[in-house]
Amino acid sequence: MANRASLEELVRLQGERVRSLKQQKANAEQVEEEVAKLLKLKAQLGSDESKQKFVLKTPKGTRDYSPRQMAVREKVFDAIIHCFKRHGAEVIDTPVFELKETLTGKYGEDSKLIYDLKDQGGELLSLRYDLTVPFARYLAMNKLTNIKRYHIAKVYRRDNPAMTRGRYREFYQCDFDIAGQFDPMIPDAECLKIMCEILSSLQIGDFLVKVNDRRILDGMFAICGVPDNKFRTICSSVDKLDKVSWEDVKNEMVGEKGLAPEVADHIGDYVQQHGGVSLVEQLLQDPKLSQNKQAMEGLLDVKLLFEYLTLFGIADKISFDLSLARGLDYYTGVIYEAVLLQTPAQAGEEPLGVGSVAAGGRYDGLVGMFDPKGRKVPCVGLSIGVERIFSIVEQRLEASEEKVRTTETQVLVASAQKKLLEERLKLVSELWNAGIKAELLYKKNPKLLNQLQYCEEAGIPLVAIIGEQELKDRVIKLRSVATREEWALSLGVSDWVLIPAEPNLMTRSRHLASTEVEDVHTTFFPHPGQVDVRREDLVEEIRRRTSQPLCIS
Repeated sequence: MANRASLEELVRLQGERVRSLKQQKANAEQVEEEVAKLLKLKAQLGSDESKQKFVLKTPKGTRDYSPRQMAVREKVFDAIIHCFKRHGAEVIDTPVFELKETLTGKYGEDSKLIYDLKDQGGELLSLRYDLTVPFARYLAMNKLTNIKRYHIAKVYRRDNPAMTRGRYREFYQCDFDIAGQFDPMIPDAECLKIMCEILSSLQIGDFLVKVNDRRILDGMFAICGVPDNKFRTICSSVDKLDKVSWEDVKNEMVGEKGLAPEVADHIGDYVQQHGGVSLVEQLLQDPKLSQNKQAMEGLLDVKLLFEYLTLFGIADKISFDLSLARGLDYYTGVIYEAVLLQTPAQAGEEPLGVGSVAAGGRYDGLVGMFDPKGRKVPCVGLSIGVERIFSIVEQRLEASEEKVRTTETQVLVASAQKKLLEERLKLVSELWNAGIKAELLYKKNPKLLNQLQYCEEAGIPLVAIIGEQELKDRVIKLRSVATREEWALSLGVSDWVLIPAEPNLMTRSRHLASTEVEDVHTTFFPHPGQVDVRREDLVEEIRRRTSQPLCIS
């Protein structure tokens, strides 16, 4: 490295000598001689093998998000969090990686999708696969038996990604769970209510929530003749019925998993049924299924669940579907999954298949797997598939070419003449101190046109303009960027005077008596076209004028 550094320094010095000779207009022979020396030094230096050529891409199954995309994502998260909080949930967080033994054996056939990390100081670690198992570990470790919590964080799966369908290797999950011993199906019904509230509020299209119960599945497998040690693997096959035909599922169960063909046919008679509470009543009378204790417990709970769902007003969104299996091993009771009935079909959009957009269920035994004494804490929860929802929302925005604000700036502090930087800095500081989201351009003497164009491009609704005459009159101008309405504002210590510059506004103000109030923020006085507004009231007025929510529908 030392020799190379010396050569680089010689090349630099020789290059300066050549440039100096050219500037001095030295004779051609002398310049050529020095250039030849420079080329010789460069040849000795050779190429810098230490400078690597990077491939600029994100790892497979991951992506970057632009400010526009993040603005939409934040609004979706806000809607979800608002719903979780409305239902009384607390928030927690857990490490992004767990001990490998914590995650092992909890996900059935999907365990192969867990990312293992290299040995770190004697601990075998893995990236979390979901938020449910870490939550169960958290409950057992802290000896908690009762909590209603939500958790929004990234999880990792070594899956085969399908980016256009919202399937990634790194993605967010939004989980809501209720832990504790409660009367049957009440918390389960609330989870389904939350799922419906969120999907309805996001307006991503009509949806249906499929419901089943692991006890019904296990009872069904038992009466059909499935060996006990094949329950989970056959359950995993049945779970694929929403993606492939029954014949493909049957071939997998028989050809790959060694199930007898007649047993598979018997399973097919059940799992292809779906309906409402009437199907539950029908299965309660099934001569074989009614003889299985597990199945009967599950059916009675699903019947009770439908009663509560009717009271919540969402029974029309629910379908009892015997093909729903949810391949994760830790489910013990009711399971559910929300799917879009059709993707949005607005102008310019391509069909988009995103699969399920929310799912969850009851897992009463998971916490006990971590507790030293095996104490169980009944749990039920749901997870919103936000990445798939984002895929739909992003596609809709691309098709509509709708402008999305990427900042929340309420006002730009601008100047109409030069040498007003100090005044701009004073005013923007006052606004920041008052909690107003304000900006200014980072130039000493920006042109007014450039400042107004910046407002239009960034979607900033208001601009406060300072000029020399305004400073003499102790007023500033406040302009609406969209409507071009303009007002003059007093720079007094206690009061700011709002003077509308539009003629129709001035005419309207002349007809108002001194006691008339336009709204809670402004009072009109007899002085033509003038409104007195206290400084703190002005801040509230700016907030009111700039509080329009981002539309994602």
